[in-house]
Amino acid sequence: MANRKSSNGDGCPVMAFQKLISGKYKIRILWDLKDGPLRYGEIRRGLLRGGDASEEITPRVLSRELKALAAGGLIIRKDFAVVPPKVEYRLTRSGQSFIPVIDMIRKWGTRHLRGVEERSAFSVAAE
Repeated sequence: MANRKSSNGDGCPVMAFQKLISGKYKIRILWDLKDGPLRYGEIRRGLLRGGDASEEITPRVLSRELKALAAGGLIIRKDFAVVPPKVEYRLTRSGQSFIPVIDMIRKWGTRHLRGVEERSAFSVAAE
């Protein structure tokens, strides 16, 4: 029988990583924060940009994703004590160290999509 650690990925770096960034929007949030701090509304608008308009992120889901990223140590939430409320999110050092990984994923995705389009065009031409 295999010796398993806990089910939360404590013994496996890949599972720990997967748990940290799992979710539909987390990688996109981190990518949008690469250029500096953003407020909640700016993050939300960034997620809607380039996406399917029918997939508008709800405030509840965005708040949950931001809290999870902060709990994972990838972002910091800074609350300014002003009225109206002002909150900013920025990457931590750990979050900044993840940006090159996201960039490699983005580049791989671009190459993959180009390959899919080429294969699709080839199969249509062959018919």
